[in-house]
Amino acid sequence: MSQLQRLTLAPAQVGHSEIQLTTEQQHYLWRVLRLQAGDRLIVMDGLGQSWLAVFQPPDQMQIVKEQTIRFSTELPRPMVLLVAVPKGQGMDDVVRQATELGVSQIVPILSDRTLLQPSPQKLDRWRRIIQEAAEQSERQVIPTLSAPQPWNQALTQWHADTSEAYLCEARGDRLHLLHVLSQQTEAAVAKPIAIAVGPEGGWTEGEIARAIAAGYRVVSLGRRVLRTITAPATALAIVAAVLESSST
Repeated sequence: MSQLQRLTLAPAQVGHSEIQLTTEQQHYLWRVLRLQAGDRLIVMDGLGQSWLAVFQPPDQMQIVKEQTIRFSTELPRPMVLLVAVPKGQGMDDVVRQATELGVSQIVPILSDRTLLQPSPQKLDRWRRIIQEAAEQSERQVIPTLSAPQPWNQALTQWHADTSEAYLCEARGDRLHLLHVLSQQTEAAVAKPIAIAVGPEGGWTEGEIARAIAAGYRVVSLGRRVLRTITAPATALAIVAAVLESSST
């Protein structure tokens, strides 16, 4: 079914046998994609459920309930990205790539070296990118985007008691993330994996010290210095590969 168009809906739009479309969704399917009556597509509630649906313009679709889609593209464990907001439009790429790689939650961090203070309009844009990327990559669950927050605040929620937490650092003699993940314990397997990636210029010594105090393991992503939009994708790709290879 990978050739079918995908559409994400709010759970409240999904009824017993019909889906009520918003005006924007009607326009998108009818005028932009130019679907015709009887065309099929996959609809998702963003919470893990998907259905094969029949388009009945202009205002509703009929869910084909007997063809509920049960194949999952989600990772076996939640993967959370805590990322210092990069300058310019870099966060657009970060949230898109993170979604494609299977992240379950993105937490924008206002670090000591963060230059950008995201506006509400920026957050709306990032959420739209996340939804589009989830549809494109055939995700069943739409990742959540938290409100931007200082590093100290993020550490109160994401720490060693709540997650298997790693902080990626460009400099220093650190073990590689892949090496550390391969030695994870049975107790850690039940927790979400939290990956923290710093800003341009890296984490400050104080930020690293606070992370270590919260139970983070400081790791390397290799010998090269990566750009702020490359490092998150690299770290998440490593985690996703380990999780998927261990679950097969």
